[in-house]
Amino acid sequence: MAIQLNQSGLRHARALIRDGKVVRDERDDWSEAAPSADEENEFIEREGWTEFSHWHLGMDRSQNEETKEAYSFPIGDFRRVHRSGVISAESRAGQHDHYEIRDALKSLLELIDQDQKK
Repeated sequence: MAIQLNQSGLRHARALIRDGKVVRDERDDWSEAAPSADEENEFIEREGWTEFSHWHLGMDRSQNEETKEAYSFPIGDFRRVHRSGVISAESRAGQHDHYEIRDALKSLLELIDQDQKK
């Protein structure tokens, strides 16, 4: 599996955070906030695969880009970035030695927390 940092997802997340489209929740909240499989399917049907990809920081280019298997490390609910999703994804990326993705997620978390202090 060749998971790489999804640069378009990173840019999308940064833009959302700059625009204030972020939920400042805690790590354990992600289990409730993460989109369900049905919500993912509805989003894909409505918005398409490219938009779906923007909500993930990991991309496996060995997979078909029009399958969910191609995307990993989700960070939001298709409306806002969730701090809990970023924390959860950062932890998983580090556990699986995806250091570039982990570091990108860490930078998003810093951006979320820095923005909150303003």
